[in-house]
Amino acid sequence: MPLDKAPETDKAFTGSLPSVYQQYLVPLIFESYAADLVRRLATRPVTRLLEIAAGTGVVTRELASALPESVSVVASDLNQAMLDQAAAMGTRRPVEWRRADAMQLPFPDESFDAVVCQFGVMFFPDKAKAFSEARRVLRPGGVFLFSVWDRIDENEFADAVTSSLEPMFPRDPPRFLPRTPYGYYDRTTIERDVANGGFEAGCRFTTVPERSRADSARIPAIAFCEGTPLRNEIEARNPTGLGDATTVATAAITRRFGNGPVDAKMQAHVVSAEK
Repeated sequence: MPLDKAPETDKAFTGSLPSVYQQYLVPLIFESYAADLVRRLATRPVTRLLEIAAGTGVVTRELASALPESVSVVASDLNQAMLDQAAAMGTRRPVEWRRADAMQLPFPDESFDAVVCQFGVMFFPDKAKAFSEARRVLRPGGVFLFSVWDRIDENEFADAVTSSLEPMFPRDPPRFLPRTPYGYYDRTTIERDVANGGFEAGCRFTTVPERSRADSARIPAIAFCEGTPLRNEIEARNPTGLGDATTVATAAITRRFGNGPVDAKMQAHVVSAEK
């Protein structure tokens, strides 16, 4: 399957997946980047902010803690189950939770000073359209700030999990990770989509390396196999194979990173565009 042709299951965060995602994946790969993204807003004059593709709220919680209480925060996501998980965890101060499609935002023109999106744009079927919606709801001088993962071989846990499952499903190996979350990293493509979204001044592009750490190899195996839509691909190929897949991934991570605590490279790009 071509990497730019994502099935609907790539966006299906249902059942127990949101809770596993929050418990295992968020601390593994998202928390440090959430803090970095919010720090980039600290010097800007923001009074009303929109987060799109908020997931289980890792950036939302950071926004609610780091920004002044005078800043109004609206956190949105297409998937209600993810928003329910985020709302159940709560935030230090009230935020507004809204179910919303990033390609058709239910907000008036020029109603926010900033729009932020951490590791969500890769899931948008029409990225230029989503970017144009972000621009539409921004006030003049406002900023659109988003992050995407670099290629999968720069993100070692995800790479190890993907490679480990290929012998398990040799005729049709699961490709969710390189296809979608780690499939939108090319700078030229991103700059083109941002320009096609109406940001005529272009965008700034920063590569941010980080480390991903866990107390054992099983934690990243669970995080990726059971806490992402990779789970949907595994269960589609073998309805009872999820446990075996997690075990296979655990063994692969152990071989590559050792027993006990594991430490791997991860890398992302942060993109900012002003209206």
